[in-house]
Amino acid sequence: MYLTKIEKKGRTKAELNQVIAWLTGFDDDALDAQIGQNATFESFFGDATLNPNAHMITGVICGYRVEEIENPLTQKIRYLDKLVDELAKGKKMEKILRSTQ
Repeated sequence: MYLTKIEKKGRTKAELNQVIAWLTGFDDDALDAQIGQNATFESFFGDATLNPNAHMITGVICGYRVEEIENPLTQKIRYLDKLVDELAKGKKMEKILRSTQ
């Protein structure tokens, strides 16, 4: 679903994987393994190592401010949704990945 969304906007699978890797710590092989296992969001994020800068992801997604979501799993899912939306909207990768330089 995420791949279809970003490809319609001219972005690539490699860019999507880069965004997911930044958030979760999964390299391409680990991500492929998660997909191959039909991982649920719960198991996906349970296996992930969330980026320490994930708290910098702010804004509204699906009508909710991601920084105010109290359920940890829901917040992680919305972090991913927000990053994918930013990618689809053409935002520069260094902004999506919250570069602090």
